Amino acid sequence: MKIFNNSVLAIIVFIVCSAIQIHAQTPQRSTCFSRASACFLRRITCPTQCPTFRPSNPKDKACFINCDSPLCSAECKNRKPNCNGNGAACYDPRFIGGDGIVFYFHGRSNEHFSLVSDHNLQINARFIGLRPAGRTRDYTWIQALGVQFGSQKFSIEATKAALWDDNIDHLKFLYNEEDVILEETPLSVWESAEGNIKAERISGRNDVIVSISNFVEISVRVVPVTKEDNRVHNYQTPSGDCFAHLEVQFRFFSLSPEVEGVLGRTYRPDFENPAKPGVAMPVVGGEDKYKISSLLSSDCRKCIFSPTKDATEKGTMDLEYGTLDCTSGQSKGNGIVCKK
Repeated sequence: MKIFNNSVLAIIVFIVCSAIQIHAQTPQRSTCFSRASACFLRRITCPTQCPTFRPSNPKDKACFINCDSPLCSAECKNRKPNCNGNGAACYDPRFIGGDGIVFYFHGRSNEHFSLVSDHNLQINARFIGLRPAGRTRDYTWIQALGVQFGSQKFSIEATKAALWDDNIDHLKFLYNEEDVILEETPLSVWESAEGNIKAERISGRNDVIVSISNFVEISVRVVPVTKEDNRVHNYQTPSGDCFAHLEVQFRFFSLSPEVEGVLGRTYRPDFENPAKPGVAMPVVGGEDKYKISSLLSSDCRKCIFSPTKDATEKGTMDLEYGTLDCTSGQSKGNGIVCKK
């Protein structure tokens, strides 16, 4: 009788645990709100392979809803920046535009440039770098991002490090010029008092997603210039500085057709990329048009940002927060723009 009771108890425990696990892994769902999509108002369920938009394990892939797929499908993707996806800015620095074309923009060390300038959104980058003897240009990397929308300002920086240590967090955040404290634990979250800015750790250190409601989602990773990078590219980096910098990928929700900036212009419907096809490192200029005076300014020659504009102006549209991947036939990946 005791053996029978134990067996029955084991079966009951197994059934209960299985039910709990199945419930915990029930795929999430989301609705497509892009009126231009054949999936408009379709409710799409995440795959069982990636059932949630925010997996508890940082190594697990997340669910992204593809509202421009003819199949109106959900896809499994890594939440960390994909340097080979649209909207990426990595390395020294290499960009992939909204049109899917790879190009390089070198800029200058210790100067600032506008990556995106729209009526209601401004995203700038601070470059760091060096110019070895005999070189005609600087080697540069993105060290910080400054984001403005309305009267609000948010910045993300890679802090300087002599030697790289994976156990040290190299991210610094400022919101309206005040320090943001984000716990160094996976999936820890900071939100602004208004609730329209969220910074979320993907892993405990050096990986974060910053979301501005209805505007943009930015995947950010801090990395160093490694000894192997130095050897391959002959950067000639000095000792005492590993040039910690950002690898980023943008996912846009509400860009206007007039959007400007080093990266933003590639999302314009009328944009013709000057990058020469077949060239190993196609360099696109624009330093004179997109140079700005500081990380949180908007005074470049081509900048169109106005702090008086809000998300409802200039043809923008609201999308369900943090769940949509409205890729098109040309723009695949997380660097996308959803238009009416």
